[in-house]
Amino acid sequence: MPYFKWYRRLWRYMLPPPFFYYPPPQTPYQQQTQPQQQYPPPYPPALYFTLPPPPMTPEEELAMLEDYKKALEEDLRDLQEELRSVEERIKELKEIIKRGKGQH
Repeated sequence: MPYFKWYRRLWRYMLPPPFFYYPPPQTPYQQQTQPQQQYPPPYPPALYFTLPPPPMTPEEELAMLEDYKKALEEDLRDLQEELRSVEERIKELKEIIKRGKGQH
């Protein structure tokens, strides 16, 4: 179903990033006259995830998909402009190389 394809992609960006536990840095061993109190190692925080949002109404889904389509079209226009500028630069460089070889 195409619905799940884009929904999964959008949902992936809404999940909180995973929390990575890093142990505290080790300090060099030093001789001390007073015994230090030993603390238990800290536990990483419990991971929890939010529940998925409730299903959208058809009106909400339509509005969201129209916005998503507009965003994709803008991205496509930007990519097409970038492609045109790259193609122009490639032509310029080929002409420079061709003129450079013709002089030798």
